[in-house]
Amino acid sequence: MSLSEFVLENAPELREAIVRRNVRDVVAGKIAMMIASGILKVGDDLPSERELAAALQVSRETVRGGIQILAARGLVAVLQGARTRVRSDEVGPEFKRLREPRLMNVYGLEDIHAARLMNETAVVADAAERIDDETLRYLRQSLKAQEATFDDPVRFLITDREFHLAIYRCSANPVLADFVVDLYAYMLEQRCRAVSQPGAIARSYADHVAIVAALEGRDRAATVEAFEVHIERIYRTTLDAMHRTSAGEPERRMA
Repeated sequence: MSLSEFVLENAPELREAIVRRNVRDVVAGKIAMMIASGILKVGDDLPSERELAAALQVSRETVRGGIQILAARGLVAVLQGARTRVRSDEVGPEFKRLREPRLMNVYGLEDIHAARLMNETAVVADAAERIDDETLRYLRQSLKAQEATFDDPVRFLITDREFHLAIYRCSANPVLADFVVDLYAYMLEQRCRAVSQPGAIARSYADHVAIVAALEGRDRAATVEAFEVHIERIYRTTLDAMHRTSAGEPERRMA
């Protein structure tokens, strides 16, 4: 056993502090991704600590720590008596381990849609056979969190991303899972506009309920079918949002 391993083994409070710090780094990275992808823009308020904790399924203390990391790097401003606000979208090298979410945006929607149908359905079919009880519990908790976001597109997209990633990570092929994560990041600014439309979040939530039911049954075919419905909905609503943007319609957010 190395000296560092010995110290950690015999100093549980130090080990717990390191774990907390690592989780805070993960939360900071998730929020940084939202900024880099355009879900959160300069001048936007972050959801409250309570809302972020529910969406990411971590403690408020962990969320606070993640926000402090971002504040120290100038990405957000912590305002007394008000919500934390996005200050900059210049995501620095400390978050470069996150793939650049905007890179996918150079491709056309039709190509991305075809790629999702081909690759994402393969990933989730595999996940249906490999998913564990802990992930299913996480997904059920995610559905509860999503119920509170029907009037808040940003909060919904936070929970939506975590929901999808939890499923992708159950695939046996991490390379394909990572590729599907990149596909998910396509045109997230447009996705935010799409889910701002009346009833859009409720319909996506209903898709998620069907997906979880299929996964709980470890039903490969039903999981693929539920995802195909969901991917088709994402395609159509994103296309509609792009058309509204090109027509010069004002951005609409429900919250």
